[in-house]
Amino acid sequence: MTTRLVGDDALLVEVGTGADAQSLHSELLRRRAEGSLTVREIVPAARTVLLDGLDDPARQAAELAAAPIPPTPPRARAAIELPVRYDGPDLAEVAAHWGVPEREVARIHAEADFTVAFCGFAPGFGYLTGLPAHYDVPRRATPRTAVPAGAVALAGPYTGVYPRSSPGGWQLIGTTEAVLWDHTRVPAALLAPGTRVRFVPVGDL
Repeated sequence: MTTRLVGDDALLVEVGTGADAQSLHSELLRRRAEGSLTVREIVPAARTVLLDGLDDPARQAAELAAAPIPPTPPRARAAIELPVRYDGPDLAEVAAHWGVPEREVARIHAEADFTVAFCGFAPGFGYLTGLPAHYDVPRRATPRTAVPAGAVALAGPYTGVYPRSSPGGWQLIGTTEAVLWDHTRVPAALLAPGTRVRFVPVGDL
């Protein structure tokens, strides 16, 4: 674990893996909920967690270094279900990379239990983990200039759903009509760090 002071009242904590970052984020949320940590924002990323609005960042850094972070506890909250049609234009390419038929890509993906590791890129976009490491896929060599809203995509260890049309280089395996970002909704984002997600196939696999 590496800690870096950021400005006068923030602390950036860097850990070794994405799983470590999720565990740290979960533990910090627990400490804030029980009242042992006073912080304005806790923002996870791929291998870092930012704590913003600390009274004494240096003291907090010392406390984090003094004790190991426990693993993320099982989440009792029910998963958000996203209906998806596995009809993406990169389905065949992903199937070839995995060495399985296209139908098997849909089955493998739909059977996984995903968790939102962190959010970014665009409002409402969550980076979801849950597939075993041997299903990692590379980004496209040439990104698309426009990916449609609702596209379900893979890149590296992550699954994501594009909340709106935008450029993108991820492998597109399906589509969903779920609304990922709605500024009239509270909260506006459907997905938040720590949220469990299941993809439910529409039609036969």
